Amino acid sequence: MNTATESKPGLLIVDDDPLITDTLHFVLSHDFEVYVAESRQQVKSLLTQLPSPPPLALVDLGLPPTQHKPDEGFALISDLLNHSKKIKILVLSGQNDEANARHARALGAIDFIGKPAEPERIKEALLSALRFDQGREEEVSIAKPVAETGSIIGKSFAVDKLRNQIKLYADAPFPVLIEGESGSGKELVAKSLHQWSKRKDKPYLALNCAAISPTLVEPTLFGYAKGAFTGANQAHSGYFEDAREGTLFLDEIGELPLELQAKLLRVLENGEFQRVGETNSRFSNARIVTATNRDLRREVRESRFRGDLYHRLSVFSVHVPPLRDQSEDKLALLEHFRSHFAREVGAATFNLSADAIRLWEDYHFPGNVRELRNIVIRLTTKYAGRTVNARELEGEFDLDIVTSGSIPLPTDAQALQEYAKTHLRSMHNFNLDQIMKQWEQSYVEAALSMTHGNLSQAAKLLGVNRTTLYSRMQTYQNE
Repeated sequence: MNTATESKPGLLIVDDDPLITDTLHFVLSHDFEVYVAESRQQVKSLLTQLPSPPPLALVDLGLPPTQHKPDEGFALISDLLNHSKKIKILVLSGQNDEANARHARALGAIDFIGKPAEPERIKEALLSALRFDQGREEEVSIAKPVAETGSIIGKSFAVDKLRNQIKLYADAPFPVLIEGESGSGKELVAKSLHQWSKRKDKPYLALNCAAISPTLVEPTLFGYAKGAFTGANQAHSGYFEDAREGTLFLDEIGELPLELQAKLLRVLENGEFQRVGETNSRFSNARIVTATNRDLRREVRESRFRGDLYHRLSVFSVHVPPLRDQSEDKLALLEHFRSHFAREVGAATFNLSADAIRLWEDYHFPGNVRELRNIVIRLTTKYAGRTVNARELEGEFDLDIVTSGSIPLPTDAQALQEYAKTHLRSMHNFNLDQIMKQWEQSYVEAALSMTHGNLSQAAKLLGVNRTTLYSRMQTYQNE
Protein backbone atom coordinates (compact mmCIF):
# COMPACT_ATOMS: atom_id res chain seq x y z
CA MET A 1 0.00 0.00 0.00
CA ASN A 2 1.40 3.37 -0.98
CA THR A 3 0.83 5.48 2.11
CA ALA A 4 2.62 8.44 0.58
CA THR A 5 0.04 8.58 -2.20
CA GLU A 6 -2.83 8.27 0.27
CA SER A 7 -1.59 11.26 2.22
CA LYS A 8 -1.59 13.56 -0.80
CA PRO A 9 -4.48 16.01 -1.11
CA GLY A 10 -6.66 15.46 -4.16
CA LEU A 11 -6.57 17.98 -7.01
CA LEU A 12 -9.04 18.13 -9.89
CA ILE A 13 -7.68 19.84 -13.04
CA VAL A 14 -10.28 20.82 -15.64
CA ASP A 15 -8.90 22.05 -18.97
CA ASP A 16 -9.48 20.98 -22.58
CA ASP A 17 -5.86 21.59 -23.62
CA PRO A 18 -3.95 18.28 -23.22
CA LEU A 19 -0.59 20.06 -23.29
CA ILE A 20 -1.58 22.06 -20.21
CA THR A 21 -3.12 19.11 -18.34
CA ASP A 22 -0.16 16.83 -19.11
CA THR A 23 2.32 19.47 -17.97
CA LEU A 24 0.44 20.26 -14.78
CA HIS A 25 -0.09 16.58 -14.01
CA PHE A 26 3.66 15.97 -14.33
CA VAL A 27 4.62 18.97 -12.18
CA LEU A 28 1.91 18.70 -9.51
CA SER A 29 1.57 14.93 -9.06
CA HIS A 30 4.48 14.93 -6.60
CA ASP A 31 2.44 17.02 -4.15
CA PHE A 32 -1.14 16.16 -5.13
CA GLU A 33 -3.26 13.20 -6.19
CA VAL A 34 -4.22 14.61 -9.58
CA TYR A 35 -7.47 13.92 -11.47
CA VAL A 36 -7.99 15.37 -14.95
CA ALA A 37 -11.14 16.24 -16.90
CA GLU A 38 -11.72 18.36 -19.99
CA SER A 39 -15.43 19.28 -19.66
CA ARG A 40 -18.26 19.76 -17.15
CA GLN A 41 -19.76 16.44 -18.20
CA GLN A 42 -16.50 14.58 -17.54
CA VAL A 43 -16.26 16.27 -14.13
CA LYS A 44 -19.75 15.09 -13.17
CA SER A 45 -18.89 11.54 -14.21
CA LEU A 46 -15.55 11.60 -12.37
CA LEU A 47 -17.02 12.93 -9.12
CA THR A 48 -19.52 10.07 -8.93
CA GLN A 49 -16.62 7.60 -9.11
CA LEU A 50 -14.48 9.17 -6.39
CA PRO A 51 -15.05 8.08 -2.76
CA SER A 52 -14.97 11.73 -1.65
CA PRO A 53 -14.63 15.10 -3.40
CA PRO A 54 -11.07 16.39 -3.84
CA PRO A 55 -10.28 19.38 -1.61
CA LEU A 56 -8.84 21.37 -4.53
CA ALA A 57 -9.88 22.18 -8.09
CA LEU A 58 -8.03 24.09 -10.82
CA VAL A 59 -10.57 25.14 -13.44
CA ASP A 60 -10.32 26.71 -16.89
CA LEU A 61 -13.20 28.99 -17.91
CA GLY A 62 -13.16 28.28 -21.66
CA LEU A 63 -14.48 24.72 -21.74
CA PRO A 64 -16.32 22.72 -24.43
CA PRO A 65 -18.65 23.29 -26.15
CA THR A 66 -18.09 27.08 -25.85
CA GLN A 67 -14.33 27.41 -25.45
CA HIS A 68 -14.41 31.06 -26.56
CA LYS A 69 -16.77 32.02 -23.72
CA PRO A 70 -16.42 31.69 -19.92
CA ASP A 71 -19.98 30.40 -19.38
CA GLU A 72 -19.12 26.70 -18.98
CA GLY A 73 -16.35 27.51 -16.52
CA PHE A 74 -18.67 29.72 -14.45
CA ALA A 75 -21.28 26.95 -14.44
CA LEU A 76 -18.66 24.41 -13.37
CA ILE A 77 -17.70 26.54 -10.35
CA SER A 78 -21.32 26.40 -9.22
CA ASP A 79 -21.51 22.66 -9.96
CA LEU A 80 -18.43 21.94 -7.85
CA LEU A 81 -19.64 23.98 -4.88
CA ASN A 82 -23.05 22.32 -5.09
CA HIS A 83 -21.25 18.99 -4.99
CA SER A 84 -19.06 19.96 -2.03
CA LYS A 85 -19.08 23.27 -0.19
CA LYS A 86 -15.60 22.49 1.18
CA ILE A 87 -13.82 22.35 -2.19
CA LYS A 88 -11.37 25.18 -2.84
CA ILE A 89 -11.53 26.33 -6.46
CA LEU A 90 -8.79 28.25 -8.26
CA VAL A 91 -9.41 29.45 -11.80
CA LEU A 92 -6.61 29.12 -14.38
CA SER A 93 -7.75 30.74 -17.59
CA GLY A 94 -6.65 32.61 -20.67
CA GLN A 95 -9.91 34.56 -20.48
CA ASN A 96 -8.29 36.66 -17.82
CA ASP A 97 -9.93 40.05 -18.09
CA GLU A 98 -10.79 41.58 -14.73
CA ALA A 99 -14.55 41.11 -15.17
CA ASN A 100 -14.14 37.32 -15.51
CA ALA A 101 -11.83 37.19 -12.50
CA ARG A 102 -14.26 39.11 -10.33
CA HIS A 103 -17.24 37.06 -11.40
CA ALA A 104 -15.41 33.77 -10.79
CA ARG A 105 -14.59 34.95 -7.27
CA ALA A 106 -18.17 36.05 -6.66
CA LEU A 107 -19.37 32.57 -7.60
CA GLY A 108 -17.07 31.05 -4.99
CA ALA A 109 -13.60 30.62 -6.52
CA ILE A 110 -10.76 31.27 -4.09
CA ASP A 111 -8.59 33.01 -6.65
CA PHE A 112 -7.93 33.60 -10.34
CA ILE A 113 -4.64 32.90 -12.15
CA GLY A 114 -4.24 34.16 -15.71
CA LYS A 115 -2.57 32.07 -18.41
CA PRO A 116 0.26 31.68 -19.06
CA ALA A 117 1.46 30.96 -15.52
CA GLU A 118 4.54 29.19 -14.23
CA PRO A 119 3.70 25.75 -12.75
CA GLU A 120 5.59 26.66 -9.57
CA ARG A 121 3.35 29.69 -9.08
CA ILE A 122 0.28 27.49 -9.53
CA LYS A 123 1.60 24.97 -7.02
CA GLU A 124 2.29 27.72 -4.49
CA ALA A 125 -1.26 29.07 -4.89
CA LEU A 126 -2.74 25.58 -4.39
CA LEU A 127 -0.66 24.90 -1.28
CA SER A 128 -1.62 28.32 0.07
CA ALA A 129 -5.29 27.52 -0.42
CA LEU A 130 -4.88 24.34 1.61
CA ARG A 131 -3.68 26.33 4.60
CA PHE A 132 -7.16 27.73 5.08
CA ASP A 133 -9.38 25.12 6.66
CA GLN A 134 -12.65 25.94 4.97
CA GLY A 135 -14.17 22.71 6.20
CA ARG A 136 -14.70 24.12 9.68
CA GLU A 137 -18.04 25.39 10.83
CA GLU A 138 -16.89 28.97 10.42
CA GLU A 139 -16.82 28.60 6.65
CA VAL A 140 -20.21 29.93 5.46
CA SER A 141 -21.85 31.06 8.63
CA ILE A 142 -24.19 33.85 9.42
CA ALA A 143 -25.67 31.54 12.00
CA LYS A 144 -22.91 29.68 13.78
CA PRO A 145 -23.44 28.90 17.46
CA VAL A 146 -20.33 30.31 19.16
CA ALA A 147 -18.80 28.77 22.28
CA GLU A 148 -22.10 26.95 22.98
CA THR A 149 -23.78 30.22 23.89
CA GLY A 150 -26.14 30.10 20.93
CA SER A 151 -25.02 33.53 19.75
CA ILE A 152 -25.31 34.33 16.05
CA ILE A 153 -23.08 36.64 14.06
CA GLY A 154 -25.14 39.64 13.03
CA LYS A 155 -27.61 42.12 14.51
CA SER A 156 -29.68 42.95 11.45
CA PHE A 157 -33.44 42.45 11.43
CA ALA A 158 -33.05 39.61 8.91
CA VAL A 159 -30.61 37.70 11.13
CA ASP A 160 -32.69 38.38 14.26
CA LYS A 161 -35.67 36.85 12.47
CA LEU A 162 -33.58 33.84 11.40
CA ARG A 163 -32.26 33.37 14.94
CA ASN A 164 -35.78 33.45 16.40
CA GLN A 165 -37.05 30.94 13.83
CA ILE A 166 -34.23 28.50 14.61
CA LYS A 167 -34.92 28.69 18.33
CA LEU A 168 -38.65 28.33 17.78
CA TYR A 169 -38.37 25.26 15.54
CA ALA A 170 -35.33 23.55 17.08
CA ASP A 171 -37.15 21.24 19.50
CA ALA A 172 -40.14 20.40 17.31
CA PRO A 173 -40.05 16.90 15.78
CA PHE A 174 -41.43 18.06 12.43
CA PRO A 175 -39.44 18.53 9.19
CA VAL A 176 -37.85 21.89 8.35
CA LEU A 177 -37.19 23.16 4.82
CA ILE A 178 -34.34 25.69 4.62
CA GLU A 179 -34.42 27.93 1.54
CA GLY A 180 -31.83 30.44 0.41
CA GLU A 181 -29.33 31.43 -2.24
CA SER A 182 -26.05 29.61 -2.77
CA GLY A 183 -23.43 30.61 -0.23
CA SER A 184 -25.90 32.04 2.28
CA GLY A 185 -25.29 29.46 5.04
CA LYS A 186 -28.10 26.91 4.82
CA GLU A 187 -26.01 24.01 6.13
CA LEU A 188 -25.02 26.00 9.21
CA VAL A 189 -28.68 26.74 9.90
CA ALA A 190 -29.34 22.98 9.79
CA LYS A 191 -26.53 22.38 12.28
CA SER A 192 -27.93 25.11 14.52
CA LEU A 193 -31.36 23.49 14.50
CA HIS A 194 -29.71 20.30 15.76
CA GLN A 195 -27.36 21.93 18.26
CA TRP A 196 -30.11 24.01 19.84
CA SER A 197 -32.46 21.05 20.21
CA LYS A 198 -32.84 18.26 22.76
CA ARG A 199 -31.33 15.98 20.10
CA LYS A 200 -27.93 17.71 20.27
CA ASP A 201 -26.29 14.67 21.90
CA LYS A 202 -27.75 12.35 19.24
CA PRO A 203 -26.23 11.78 15.78
CA TYR A 204 -26.25 14.54 13.17
CA LEU A 205 -25.80 13.22 9.64
CA ALA A 206 -25.74 15.23 6.40
CA LEU A 207 -26.09 14.07 2.80
CA ASN A 208 -25.78 16.32 -0.25
CA CYS A 209 -28.27 14.90 -2.76
CA ALA A 210 -26.42 16.65 -5.62
CA ALA A 211 -23.09 15.09 -4.66
CA ILE A 212 -24.03 11.45 -5.09
CA SER A 213 -24.89 9.35 -8.12
CA PRO A 214 -28.68 8.81 -8.45
CA THR A 215 -28.12 5.04 -8.41
CA LEU A 216 -26.45 5.29 -5.00
CA VAL A 217 -28.99 7.54 -3.28
CA GLU A 218 -31.38 4.73 -2.25
CA PRO A 219 -28.76 2.38 -0.69
CA THR A 220 -27.05 5.38 0.94
CA LEU A 221 -30.27 6.59 2.57
CA PHE A 222 -31.88 3.25 3.42
CA GLY A 223 -28.97 0.78 3.55
CA TYR A 224 -28.73 -2.55 1.74
CA ALA A 225 -28.64 -6.28 2.35
CA LYS A 226 -25.71 -8.53 1.52
CA GLY A 227 -25.85 -9.46 -2.17
CA ALA A 228 -28.45 -6.78 -2.99
CA PHE A 229 -26.32 -5.64 -5.92
CA THR A 230 -22.85 -6.14 -7.38
CA GLY A 231 -20.30 -5.14 -4.79
CA ALA A 232 -22.64 -5.50 -1.81
CA ASN A 233 -20.41 -8.03 -0.07
CA GLN A 234 -21.95 -7.38 3.33
CA ALA A 235 -25.05 -5.74 4.74
CA HIS A 236 -24.81 -2.03 5.46
CA SER A 237 -27.02 0.42 7.32
CA GLY A 238 -28.09 3.69 5.71
CA TYR A 239 -28.39 7.28 6.87
CA PHE A 240 -31.93 6.88 8.22
CA GLU A 241 -30.86 3.95 10.36
CA ASP A 242 -27.64 5.58 11.56
CA ALA A 243 -29.32 8.88 12.43
CA ARG A 244 -31.63 7.03 14.86
CA GLU A 245 -33.10 9.63 17.25
CA GLY A 246 -30.92 12.44 15.90
CA THR A 247 -31.10 14.74 12.87
CA LEU A 248 -30.76 13.84 9.19
CA PHE A 249 -29.94 16.81 6.94
CA LEU A 250 -30.62 16.36 3.22
CA ASP A 251 -28.98 19.20 1.32
CA GLU A 252 -29.96 20.10 -2.27
CA ILE A 253 -33.20 18.15 -1.84
CA GLY A 254 -34.42 19.50 -5.20
CA GLU A 255 -31.88 17.20 -6.89
CA LEU A 256 -33.49 14.03 -5.51
CA PRO A 257 -34.74 11.84 -8.40
CA LEU A 258 -38.52 11.62 -8.73
CA GLU A 259 -38.58 7.85 -8.28
CA LEU A 260 -36.91 8.19 -4.86
CA GLN A 261 -39.17 11.02 -3.72
CA ALA A 262 -42.03 8.56 -3.17
CA LYS A 263 -39.83 6.40 -0.91
CA LEU A 264 -38.73 9.44 1.08
CA LEU A 265 -42.37 10.45 1.47
CA ARG A 266 -43.18 7.07 3.01
CA VAL A 267 -40.47 7.45 5.64
CA LEU A 268 -41.71 10.93 6.50
CA GLU A 269 -45.27 9.68 6.95
CA ASN A 270 -44.64 6.77 9.30
CA GLY A 271 -40.88 6.36 9.79
CA GLU A 272 -40.94 3.05 7.91
CA PHE A 273 -38.31 2.01 5.34
CA GLN A 274 -36.61 -1.06 3.94
CA ARG A 275 -33.01 -1.74 3.13
CA VAL A 276 -32.35 -2.41 -0.55
CA GLY A 277 -32.70 -6.17 -1.05
CA GLU A 278 -34.74 -6.73 2.13
CA THR A 279 -38.48 -7.20 2.67
CA ASN A 280 -38.69 -6.58 6.43
CA SER A 281 -39.45 -3.04 7.54
CA ARG A 282 -37.27 -0.90 9.75
CA PHE A 283 -38.14 2.36 11.51
CA SER A 284 -36.39 5.68 12.00
CA ASN A 285 -37.29 8.48 14.37
CA ALA A 286 -34.75 10.92 12.93
CA ARG A 287 -35.76 14.56 12.56
CA ILE A 288 -35.56 15.51 8.86
CA VAL A 289 -34.11 18.87 7.81
CA THR A 290 -33.76 19.69 4.11
CA ALA A 291 -32.32 22.59 2.13
CA THR A 292 -32.49 23.94 -1.41
CA ASN A 293 -31.54 26.97 -3.46
CA ARG A 294 -34.28 26.12 -5.96
CA ASP A 295 -37.84 27.44 -5.97
CA LEU A 296 -39.53 24.16 -5.02
CA ARG A 297 -42.98 25.62 -5.58
CA ARG A 298 -42.08 26.19 -9.21
CA GLU A 299 -40.50 22.74 -9.37
CA VAL A 300 -43.83 21.30 -8.19
CA ARG A 301 -45.78 23.30 -10.77
CA GLU A 302 -43.47 22.04 -13.51
CA SER A 303 -43.77 18.42 -12.28
CA ARG A 304 -40.12 18.09 -11.32
CA PHE A 305 -40.86 17.72 -7.61
CA ARG A 306 -43.73 15.93 -5.88
CA GLY A 307 -46.27 18.28 -4.36
CA ASP A 308 -47.12 15.90 -1.50
CA LEU A 309 -43.44 15.57 -0.59
CA TYR A 310 -42.98 19.34 -0.69
CA HIS A 311 -45.81 19.82 1.80
CA ARG A 312 -44.39 17.14 4.10
CA LEU A 313 -40.92 18.70 4.03
CA SER A 314 -42.10 22.27 4.58
CA VAL A 315 -44.08 21.88 7.80
CA PHE A 316 -41.66 24.58 8.97
CA SER A 317 -39.86 26.78 6.44
CA VAL A 318 -36.79 28.90 7.17
CA HIS A 319 -35.51 31.48 4.70
CA VAL A 320 -31.80 32.29 5.00
CA PRO A 321 -31.44 35.94 3.97
CA PRO A 322 -28.96 36.97 1.26
CA LEU A 323 -26.10 39.11 2.48
CA ARG A 324 -27.38 42.15 0.59
CA ASP A 325 -30.25 42.23 3.11
CA GLN A 326 -27.82 42.44 6.03
CA SER A 327 -26.02 45.72 5.41
CA GLU A 328 -25.23 46.29 9.08
CA ASP A 329 -23.75 42.79 9.48
CA LYS A 330 -21.07 43.03 6.79
CA LEU A 331 -18.47 44.55 9.10
CA ALA A 332 -19.22 42.03 11.86
CA LEU A 333 -18.69 39.18 9.41
CA LEU A 334 -15.50 40.83 8.17
CA GLU A 335 -14.12 40.95 11.70
CA HIS A 336 -15.16 37.35 12.40
CA PHE A 337 -13.48 35.87 9.34
CA ARG A 338 -10.49 38.23 9.47
CA SER A 339 -9.61 37.13 13.01
CA HIS A 340 -10.29 33.47 12.29
CA PHE A 341 -8.14 33.14 9.17
CA ALA A 342 -5.30 35.27 10.55
CA ARG A 343 -5.17 32.94 13.56
CA GLU A 344 -5.34 29.89 11.34
CA VAL A 345 -2.28 30.78 9.26
CA GLY A 346 -0.40 32.71 11.96
CA ALA A 347 -0.56 36.01 10.06
CA ALA A 348 -1.15 39.57 11.21
CA THR A 349 -4.65 40.83 10.44
CA PHE A 350 -5.19 43.36 7.66
CA ASN A 351 -7.14 46.60 8.08
CA LEU A 352 -9.35 48.60 5.70
CA SER A 353 -8.94 52.29 5.03
CA ALA A 354 -11.95 54.57 5.60
CA ASP A 355 -12.73 54.59 1.86
CA ALA A 356 -12.38 50.81 1.72
CA ILE A 357 -14.78 50.38 4.64
CA ARG A 358 -17.41 52.45 2.81
CA LEU A 359 -16.88 50.34 -0.30
CA TRP A 360 -17.23 47.16 1.78
CA GLU A 361 -20.49 48.35 3.30
CA ASP A 362 -21.92 49.32 -0.11
CA TYR A 363 -20.94 46.14 -1.98
CA HIS A 364 -23.87 43.77 -2.63
CA PHE A 365 -21.94 40.43 -2.32
CA PRO A 366 -23.79 38.43 -5.00
CA GLY A 367 -22.04 35.25 -3.77
CA ASN A 368 -23.26 35.93 -0.21
CA VAL A 369 -21.23 34.93 2.86
CA ARG A 370 -19.21 32.40 0.86
CA GLU A 371 -17.95 35.24 -1.35
CA LEU A 372 -17.24 37.46 1.68
CA ARG A 373 -15.24 34.68 3.32
CA ASN A 374 -13.19 34.08 0.17
CA ILE A 375 -12.43 37.79 -0.13
CA VAL A 376 -11.16 37.79 3.45
CA ILE A 377 -8.96 34.77 2.68
CA ARG A 378 -7.40 36.57 -0.28
CA LEU A 379 -6.89 39.80 1.67
CA THR A 380 -5.30 37.86 4.53
CA THR A 381 -2.91 36.22 2.06
CA LYS A 382 -2.02 39.39 0.12
CA TYR A 383 -2.12 42.14 2.73
CA ALA A 384 -1.32 40.60 6.13
CA GLY A 385 -0.47 43.36 8.59
CA ARG A 386 -1.30 46.08 6.04
CA THR A 387 -4.04 48.62 5.49
CA VAL A 388 -6.03 47.82 2.33
CA ASN A 389 -7.13 50.87 0.35
CA ALA A 390 -10.30 51.20 -1.72
CA ARG A 391 -8.55 50.51 -5.04
CA GLU A 392 -7.02 47.29 -3.73
CA LEU A 393 -10.32 46.16 -2.25
CA GLU A 394 -12.23 47.02 -5.41
CA GLY A 395 -10.05 44.53 -7.28
CA GLU A 396 -11.63 41.73 -5.23
CA PHE A 397 -15.23 42.71 -6.04
CA ASP A 398 -17.47 41.64 -8.92
CA LEU A 399 -18.50 45.17 -9.83
CA ASP A 400 -19.34 44.34 -13.46
CA ILE A 401 -22.14 42.02 -12.46
CA VAL A 402 -24.80 44.31 -13.92
CA THR A 403 -23.75 43.43 -17.46
CA SER A 404 -23.04 39.75 -16.87
CA GLY A 405 -26.62 38.57 -16.49
CA SER A 406 -25.47 35.60 -14.41
CA ILE A 407 -26.74 36.74 -11.01
CA PRO A 408 -30.10 38.48 -10.58
CA LEU A 409 -30.50 41.95 -9.22
CA PRO A 410 -32.18 42.22 -5.83
CA THR A 411 -35.92 42.68 -6.14
CA ASP A 412 -36.85 44.87 -3.17
CA ALA A 413 -36.62 48.66 -3.55
CA GLN A 414 -34.10 49.31 -0.76
CA ALA A 415 -31.72 46.60 -1.93
CA LEU A 416 -32.01 47.86 -5.51
CA GLN A 417 -31.07 51.35 -4.38
CA GLU A 418 -28.02 50.06 -2.50
CA TYR A 419 -27.05 48.04 -5.57
CA ALA A 420 -27.36 51.16 -7.75
CA LYS A 421 -25.13 53.14 -5.37
CA THR A 422 -22.43 50.49 -5.54
CA HIS A 423 -22.63 50.31 -9.32
CA LEU A 424 -22.50 54.10 -9.77
CA ARG A 425 -19.41 54.34 -7.55
CA SER A 426 -17.68 51.61 -9.52
CA MET A 427 -18.46 52.75 -13.08
CA HIS A 428 -16.63 55.48 -14.96
CA ASN A 429 -18.51 57.46 -17.65
CA PHE A 430 -21.80 55.90 -16.56
CA ASN A 431 -24.53 56.04 -19.21
CA LEU A 432 -28.04 55.14 -18.03
CA ASP A 433 -29.44 54.73 -21.55
CA GLN A 434 -26.68 52.30 -22.46
CA ILE A 435 -27.17 50.23 -19.30
CA MET A 436 -30.94 50.06 -19.85
CA LYS A 437 -30.44 48.96 -23.47
CA GLN A 438 -28.01 46.25 -22.36
CA TRP A 439 -30.47 44.90 -19.81
CA GLU A 440 -33.39 45.04 -22.24
CA GLN A 441 -31.45 43.21 -24.93
CA SER A 442 -30.29 40.58 -22.40
CA TYR A 443 -33.87 39.86 -21.35
CA VAL A 444 -35.05 39.68 -24.96
CA GLU A 445 -32.28 37.26 -25.88
CA ALA A 446 -32.98 35.18 -22.76
CA ALA A 447 -36.69 34.96 -23.59
CA LEU A 448 -35.95 33.94 -27.18
CA SER A 449 -33.52 31.29 -25.96
CA MET A 450 -36.06 29.90 -23.46
CA THR A 451 -38.78 29.72 -26.13
CA HIS A 452 -36.44 28.40 -28.87
CA GLY A 453 -36.98 31.52 -31.00
CA ASN A 454 -40.78 31.56 -30.83
CA LEU A 455 -41.63 35.29 -30.99
CA SER A 456 -45.18 34.93 -29.67
CA GLN A 457 -44.12 32.89 -26.65
CA ALA A 458 -41.15 35.16 -25.97
CA ALA A 459 -43.38 38.25 -26.10
CA LYS A 460 -45.79 36.64 -23.65
CA LEU A 461 -42.92 35.79 -21.33
CA LEU A 462 -41.69 39.41 -21.45
CA GLY A 463 -45.14 40.91 -21.01
CA VAL A 464 -45.14 42.83 -24.33
CA ASN A 465 -47.00 42.30 -27.58
CA ARG A 466 -45.39 40.52 -30.51
CA THR A 467 -45.04 43.62 -32.73
CA THR A 468 -43.26 45.51 -29.93
CA LEU A 469 -40.80 42.68 -29.45
CA TYR A 470 -40.14 42.43 -33.20
CA SER A 471 -39.59 46.20 -33.41
CA ARG A 472 -37.05 46.14 -30.59
CA MET A 473 -35.22 43.20 -32.14
CA GLN A 474 -34.93 45.17 -35.38
CA THR A 475 -33.46 48.08 -33.40
CA TYR A 476 -30.73 45.84 -31.93
CA GLN A 477 -29.80 44.50 -35.39
CA ASN A 478 -29.53 48.02 -36.84
CA GLU A 479 -27.27 49.39 -34.11
